[in-house]
Formats: sequence, structure tokens, C-alpha cells
Amino acid sequence: MAATETPKIPTYGNWRSPQRGGLGRLSMGGTVLLLGGLMLVVAMTLVSFVLALVVALLLALLLIPLTIRDQHGRTMMARLHGRLSWRRTVKTGSHLYLSGPLGRTGHGTCTLPGLAASSTMSEAQDSYGRPYALLSYPTTNHHVVVFDCQADGASLVDQEQVDQWVAHWGSWLSRLAHEPGLVGASVTVETAPDSGIRLSQEVTGNLHPEAPEAARRMLTDVLAQYPAGSAQITTRVALTYSGAAEGGRERKDADAMAVLLGNRLPHLTDSLAMTGAGSARPLTAAELAEAVRIAYDPAVAPLVEQARAQGGSGLEWTDAGPSGAEEAWDHYRHDTGVSVTWQMSEAPRGEVLSSVLYDLLAPNPDIARKRVTLYYRPHNPAQAAKIVEQDKLDATFRSNQSKTAAARASVALKAAEQSAQEEAKGAGVTRFALAVTATVTDYKDLPLALTAVDNLAPQSRIRLRLVTRAQAAAFAAALPIGLVLPAHLLIPTVVRDNL
Repeated sequence: MAATETPKIPTYGNWRSPQRGGLGRLSMGGTVLLLGGLMLVVAMTLVSFVLALVVALLLALLLIPLTIRDQHGRTMMARLHGRLSWRRTVKTGSHLYLSGPLGRTGHGTCTLPGLAASSTMSEAQDSYGRPYALLSYPTTNHHVVVFDCQADGASLVDQEQVDQWVAHWGSWLSRLAHEPGLVGASVTVETAPDSGIRLSQEVTGNLHPEAPEAARRMLTDVLAQYPAGSAQITTRVALTYSGAAEGGRERKDADAMAVLLGNRLPHLTDSLAMTGAGSARPLTAAELAEAVRIAYDPAVAPLVEQARAQGGSGLEWTDAGPSGAEEAWDHYRHDTGVSVTWQMSEAPRGEVLSSVLYDLLAPNPDIARKRVTLYYRPHNPAQAAKIVEQDKLDATFRSNQSKTAAARASVALKAAEQSAQEEAKGAGVTRFALAVTATVTDYKDLPLALTAVDNLAPQSRIRLRLVTRAQAAAFAAALPIGLVLPAHLLIPTVVRDNL
């Protein structure tokens, strides 16, 4: 008898968070400040010993907040800066938003607030003749296209097929590094209660006038019972391109980007089918406006579905935003919804299975609408090689700071070396992040939603951190509108990392 072997289930891991080398708990910026301050103290001793003591005291007061970090890795200096910024926001009234005829937008429309306030929408056609929405951000010269995916579920699917989907998804992400002008990508999985309108339209539209009475009663019972407790799951992929000049060429506007992207979309949507995303197609301008409007005003979801079943809502981008919104310290109130957004502060440690995010993505009865958004920023091959080599040098520096290196430093060094080897063999390097937004229609249900997300995060082996003082920006970034947050920072990313 031939011996049978149990197939080995693939695992995934070795996610690296690049860190700049520094002394002890200090980052590179803090280390430079320390060395420069020590040189200044030595110079002051030549002038006055008392003055040198004063400079040393000031230096210590600056460095102490840079060494104290919370469980999510943020320094005391960063938290202090956030509190001061929030006080200034509340004092100026920037946390309040009012649009429409009585609002302050100036045009009587309900435009999007915050980071997406300057966005404009146009519609073009790809080489297949399909209309698609082109969302443009003039402040950053970014242009976004969004795909709607009929994702295949993992239920009753062989593990071998799931592993192939994951492999093709990794390959699809690595190819984005070679996509000209692409600066970011995001995947948004949204779960919401199913109103049953789509099922009713499908059944009534296909019901034969001479159908037997028993069949009619059965379909009537299905329409009455099926929507109860069921959920609607949507998956959208957003790709963000830059219209910046390349090789001395002129900056590309929305019309020029529409021509360039129209030729690329068919290949991108066709290649998504092998990743388990199912049939992918670009969203039209009206469909994208409807999705954003429902996110800000959940109560209009049934009305939008009814209008869509009757031929379209005709909703424009200038009316996709909320009529009123108020940002609080730890939540965001908008029209008929109250939302809370978390951000991932640490990826799963060790090795995980392909189903690691299943519980987090699945519908939850305590959350009216839930969005889980994964952000990707692929690096081109030249940047990837530089990043992994620098990360390896920094990990080696931290590991050699003491004769008895900590266990985490040794593990980090091995992971950095493995990443460098994999990149040298042709693997891509992509930075990623994750955000979770929970929306309820009644403020009293907010504690249940908070508890639900707190329970789901450990099951997915990720550490979530509640976004404070920036709930409005985090809510907008979790929408499928292609916002690349580093491009909207007033303080450069390098300075923020050093803080």
C-alpha cells in the first residue's frame, strides 16, 4: 500500500516595518539631535559652565519625549503634537462641516469634506467601450479609477484553489510596481444589511404571469424571509495614478489621463479574475457617487437601490458628500450615521494562514456597515533594492548595539536578511496598511460596535489602534476613492517618523 502524505498548507508572514537606525530608543532624527546637542554643550562649557548646564537641561527636555513610546510605537512628542493640533482645530471650528443651501461650501452643493473637498469627477470610456469614473485631486495631481469586483467566496472551495488565488494576488500586486505612474492602490471590502430590493426586482421581473399558485406563494415567502439577517458584501479596488511630469514632459490633466488609463483598464480588470476577485469592471461616475453618498448617509441606501433598479439615481459627485458632519475626539458623526475608524499599528507576528482576515471581513450583527480597507504602495525595483538594503543595515546596527542583543532585534535582523534575499531573487516590495471603519445609525449602538471590533482584531492577529483627533480624515481614506495619505501631510513623512 502506498503511503499517503498530508498536503502542507502554505503560510504567510515576514512583514517588515522599516526602521531608521538610531541609538537606543531614539530614531535617526533623535540621534542627530542628541549628537548635535552634546557638541553644543561641550562648546558652551568653554563659555560658561552654567550656560552649558542650561543647554543640557533643555536638550534632556527635548529628548525625553522622543524616547517614551506607547504600545503602538508613537512617541510622547507625537501625542503632544496631536493634542495641540486638535485644540487648534476645535478652536477654529474646523471639526464642523455644513453644506447644501445653508452651508459654507459656497455653491449650495453637498461636496465631500476634508481631504476630498477639491476632488472632481469626470467620465470616460476604456478600449472596451465601458464607461468609467475618473476621480481627480488637483492639489496632488492624482487621478483614481475604481473597480467593482464580484469576489468569489472561499466557502466550499478547495484549499489548493485558495492558495492559487493568493499567489496570483501577490503577483498582481508585484506587477503594480511596473505600472507607469501608479502611486497607490487600495482594496475596500464593505458589509451592510441587504434590503432585499435587488432580490425583489430579480424575482418579480422574471416571474411568469401563468406561474402555478404554489410557486408564487413560495417566492412570496422567500421575498419576505430572505432579507432578514442577510448581508450585502461589496469589494472595490481603487488605483491611484500621478499626473506629474516625467522626462521633461508636461503635466497630464484629467483628459490626458483618461486616454492613457482607458487603454490599461481592460488588462487590469482581466488579470484580477485570476486573484479570486471574480468579474471586475470599472465603476461609472454615478455608481461611485452613490457608494460615497451611502457611506456618509446610510439611511438613503434603500432609496438609492430603488432608483438604480428603475434606471439610475442620476446622483452627481457634487451631491455625494454629507449635508452636515461633526468630528469628535474618537468618532465621526455624519448625516444619519456615526462612525469610528481604527488603523493597524502592527501586522500579524509570525506565520498566518490565508484565512487570517476572514472574521474581520465577515458581516457582524452589531455593526450596521463595516468597511475594511487595505492600502498598498508598491515600490519600483530600484526603490525596492535600496529599501531592503537600508533596512538590513539598520537592523544590523540595532542588533550590534549591545553584546547581548534582545530576541526581537535578532529576529528582526533575520527577517531583514530574508527580505533582502527574496528581493534579490525578483520579489516585489510593497508597503501596506489597514483601516477598519464601523458605522451605526444610532449613537446608542456605538458601544456594541466598539466591542465587536475589539473582539475581531485579535482573531485576525493584528493590532488595531483607535484613530484620535483625525476621524474625519481616516473615514475619507477608508472610502474607495483612492486617497494617498502621505501626499496630503503638511509635515513630511520623514519628520513624522522621527517624532
